[in-house]
Amino acid sequence: MQASPDGPSPDIDPVAQEQDLRDIVAFMEQGIPFNAHLGIKVETIRPGFVRFLLPFREEFIGDPRRPALHGGILSTLIDTTGGAAAWSHCSRDDGIATVDMRVDYMRPAPPHDLYCEAEVKRQGNRVAVVHSMVYPVGSPSTLIAEGRAVYNIRKNPRQAPE
Repeated sequence: MQASPDGPSPDIDPVAQEQDLRDIVAFMEQGIPFNAHLGIKVETIRPGFVRFLLPFREEFIGDPRRPALHGGILSTLIDTTGGAAAWSHCSRDDGIATVDMRVDYMRPAPPHDLYCEAEVKRQGNRVAVVHSMVYPVGSPSTLIAEGRAVYNIRKNPRQAPE
C-alpha cells in the first residue's frame, strides 16, 4: 500500500490525514468481510484516488467458454474502489454509501489479476462523483470496464446528535 497525500490542505492535519488513509486501507482489506473474501488489496491511496488489486481466482469465472470473469465481480470491484476514493477525501469517521452506479463493460475480463483505479471527479459536503476504470495488471491501456458512481457522504455519523 502506498499512502501518498497530494499535499496538505491548510485546514487538515497531514499526520491525521495519513492515519485516516491507513485506517481506511485496513478497513477496506480486513474490516469488510466480502472484500477480504475476494482478496481485494489496496495498492495506492491518496485523497481522491485509489488503486485496488483483485487477484484472480477460478471462482470468479462467469463464462468458462471464453473464459471471462463474471460481471458481478467487476461491478463489485468498481463500487468498492469508488467508495474508497470518495472516503479518502473524508475523515475515517465519515460514512459513505452508494447512491447510484453505472458500469459499462467494454470487453470480456480475462482470467488475470485486475486493477481498478477510481478518481473523485467532484465532491461536496454530502455527495461525491467518482469515475473508475478496470484493466488487467500490466496492461493499463486494455480497458475492461468503467464505472461512474455517486456516493452519499454522512459526516461522522457516530457523533451525530440523537
